[in-house]
Amino acid sequence: MFGWLDDLNPQQRAAVLHDGGHVLVVAGAGSGKTRTLAARVARLLAGGVRPERVLLLTFSRRAAREMLVRAGRLAQAEGARRVWGGTFHAVAHRLLRQHGAAVGLRPGFTLLDQGDSADLLGLVRRDLGLGERGRRFPKKDTLASIYSRVANAQERLATVVDHAYPWCRDDLEGIKASFAGYVERKRAHNVVDFDDLLLYWRALMASPGAGPLLRSAFDHILVDEFQDTNAVQADIVAALAGPGVCVAAVGDDAQAIYGFRSGSARHMVEFPDRFAGATVVTLERNYRSTPPILDAANAVMAGAGSGYGKRLWSDRPRGARPALATCLDELAQSAFVCESVLEHRERGVALRDQAVLFRTGHHSDGLELELGRRNIPFVKYGGLKFLEGAHVKDLLCLLRILDNPGDELAWHRVLGLLDGVGPATTRRLVEELDVAGAAALTTMLGQDCPRFPPAAAEDLEALRAALGPCLSGDLPPAVQVERLATACGRLFDRRYPGTAAVRLADLEHLRAMAVHHRSRSRFLAELTLDPPARTADLAGPPHLDDDYLVLSTIHSAKGGEWRVVHLIHASDGNIPSDMALGSAQEMEEERRLLYVALTRARDTLVVSYAIRHYFRRDTLDDAHAYAQPSRFLAPAAAAFDNLSVGETAVQGDPVESELAALWD
Repeated sequence: MFGWLDDLNPQQRAAVLHDGGHVLVVAGAGSGKTRTLAARVARLLAGGVRPERVLLLTFSRRAAREMLVRAGRLAQAEGARRVWGGTFHAVAHRLLRQHGAAVGLRPGFTLLDQGDSADLLGLVRRDLGLGERGRRFPKKDTLASIYSRVANAQERLATVVDHAYPWCRDDLEGIKASFAGYVERKRAHNVVDFDDLLLYWRALMASPGAGPLLRSAFDHILVDEFQDTNAVQADIVAALAGPGVCVAAVGDDAQAIYGFRSGSARHMVEFPDRFAGATVVTLERNYRSTPPILDAANAVMAGAGSGYGKRLWSDRPRGARPALATCLDELAQSAFVCESVLEHRERGVALRDQAVLFRTGHHSDGLELELGRRNIPFVKYGGLKFLEGAHVKDLLCLLRILDNPGDELAWHRVLGLLDGVGPATTRRLVEELDVAGAAALTTMLGQDCPRFPPAAAEDLEALRAALGPCLSGDLPPAVQVERLATACGRLFDRRYPGTAAVRLADLEHLRAMAVHHRSRSRFLAELTLDPPARTADLAGPPHLDDDYLVLSTIHSAKGGEWRVVHLIHASDGNIPSDMALGSAQEMEEERRLLYVALTRARDTLVVSYAIRHYFRRDTLDDAHAYAQPSRFLAPAAAAFDNLSVGETAVQGDPVESELAALWD
């Protein structure tokens, strides 16, 4: 019927053609998950299903875009563009813009990113005086983490604190007060955070007015990476599955590594119970890695206690066995990795086809120094994101007060940019501008502007001159960004001495992105929902002569693949992290994290760990500790070739023979 079905293996074809009920596709690493999901969308469209009756939910906008492009190409249907495709949060945002009144949201609400949420909690914490009681109280980032886990895991505050934040047990009352004030502040100033998007979408499904409308809006719901769903997302999918609606979920419980975001493989394991009559299809054929690499990965997961059993296999030529390098210390490990990277480059493997993975960002610190010494360029993933830069947030807050003059948090940041305006003055100005009344911007631009410190006069006039023409929203977003960036030039010279020019160049990247949007509100929402990871992400594809090694945390590497993969610091205390030894559930997630790292490699896999870890960077100071290889590698020992890096053991004991000569 469809010629492209011949390109699928029997299990993929079964998942694509399944009809008459829900289906769960257990897709092992590298088994063609994206191809299968895209082919299912294509089959639906080619079979006559109206595109707007199909909902595709993913965890990244890039994944949704890629699948829909593939589906449109396969089905030769322009209608793929009309499929409801996007992340859970993006679809929630779209629905709440249309139906938010049904759950009490006012039009024109502003979306807070995770950093903004922490900042607003910080304001509430300060106003309640919780940091001034003569004893330690959780900082804003800790409060934000606790709040998000409570909201997404749908667990009681006391349970979350007792399990994950035991040092905060004595502060429960203060935490409750912070959260109550945070929710009240959001509602008063018409802002919502990421957690709200999901919670309000779930509330929409229970709404007498909007619920039936949304349940009847789609015939087919497809969900990618189902193992990463949290409790609220799983509830939303179940609520959408009304009579006659078919849910097709794809995921791999062996790659569930986002427990810190409240993602849980439990929802995937319970899929057949929650969606009656569901069929389970397992994809085990791997199209990425060589058999020896899969042998190692399978052995690591053989010790997993639960979930869907699977054994990955491949018909690729066997290739080289993975290597496990035992290094004398971190310096020896860094030198070994650099030499291996350069050796593979000489064999024809470009730097960008190689990756070095690690459990957490600081694990690459020593390696980065050695790479610099050897003139090996690299790009690191998993660090500070572009929109988290202070200067980028400065300009975005200017846009936010234009879009929602009641955005208290944005006002605090904007007013703090002015010379002579400190925290106390900012609080006074926020009150005098009546930010809660949503007329603050008109007041600041008009004759009734409150009294600012004399030192702020020139900054204030520059800001008023830039904001005034943008107030109506008639100017295109790119022009608004350009005008505001000009005003920021003066502010940045004082606020960021020495780096102002570089920071202003970043704002030019924002202007270039804004060119593709006709609405300021849409531009702000899409930036928040799908932010670029780094400034380099905005620069387009590299030049033909560009080459760089990829450094990445394992979490950021998920979904990627490289010809050569080095996994460093694979020792107990790192993988598993010594912070994850408190429960069997956390330990199993660490095992899955190692599995994800191993299955990123296509042709060559090199795992290494340092025996000796110095307490100080200066290795002439001999204070150190010894490490053992990750406990998860023990079942896979036979799958690796062992290497020793650094000092090597010699046969015999020269001291013993020397002493023996003295006895004679």
